[in-house]
Amino acid sequence: MRIDAHQHFWRYNPARDGWITDEMAVLKKDFLPVHLVPELVANDMQGCIAVQADQSEAETQFLLDLAERHKLIQGVVGWVDLCADNVTERLEVLSKYSKLCGFRHLVQAEPDDRFMLRPAFLRGIRSLEEFGFTYDILIYARQLPAARELVSRFPSQLFVIDHIAKPSIKNKLLVPWSHDLCAVAEYPNVYCKVSRLITEAEWHRWTLDDFKPYLDTVFTAFGVDRLMFGSDWPVCLLGAGYRQVVELVTEYMCDLPQTDVEKVFGLNATHFYGQRASQHAVAI
Repeated sequence: MRIDAHQHFWRYNPARDGWITDEMAVLKKDFLPVHLVPELVANDMQGCIAVQADQSEAETQFLLDLAERHKLIQGVVGWVDLCADNVTERLEVLSKYSKLCGFRHLVQAEPDDRFMLRPAFLRGIRSLEEFGFTYDILIYARQLPAARELVSRFPSQLFVIDHIAKPSIKNKLLVPWSHDLCAVAEYPNVYCKVSRLITEAEWHRWTLDDFKPYLDTVFTAFGVDRLMFGSDWPVCLLGAGYRQVVELVTEYMCDLPQTDVEKVFGLNATHFYGQRASQHAVAI
């Protein structure tokens, strides 16, 4: 089964979605399952993981409601206040949703680069492990050292680095991103999403060669057993169509065995997100 391990849905709200600037006007509209299904079918994808874009439990419920109505949504990565005193109680309530796989916090937007190491946040991560939830690490490259310290404290918790930690592909910067990412990859409980590459490059002037040093680093650091493809649709539309995003990774892997391609394009996501996602797997 081929799974897109990272995409978003929303009903556009100008007040809430202030991060969508005028430069990103293509995103200023609704993006729902009805819009994604044709892209999945055209690219031989049988499912997707819907990831939160807004920090609210209302967002989590919105995605869960969509997942209940659309079988193509194999799992949901939602949001919960991991720093809340009652986080364990909230996770217990949310754990009743079988398609809820894990959680994410927009750490990249936190002014404190060591936000993930605050005692309250660490307590929240500890609670995730109790309920078997995964955690998506959304950060910029400069926050990788803090991420390394975080994952070192929770060897039994499954983590995944979103968007290869957003290196500055546009400016062709490899260090210290490459060094810091490799340090995080040393921990076997950490996976990485091959996603959002084009959005971090020149949106309308990128070439495949722009991404090779970054993909070389990621594939060497994590290996094909801990990487998963994600389109980051619809955000990817800033620089490319869905098919172009798929073809970028497919072309890079063209000389690898088909079994490795299958791992990156679905098997690893199924393993990482576990039974909460895979038990609902169906063909579109």
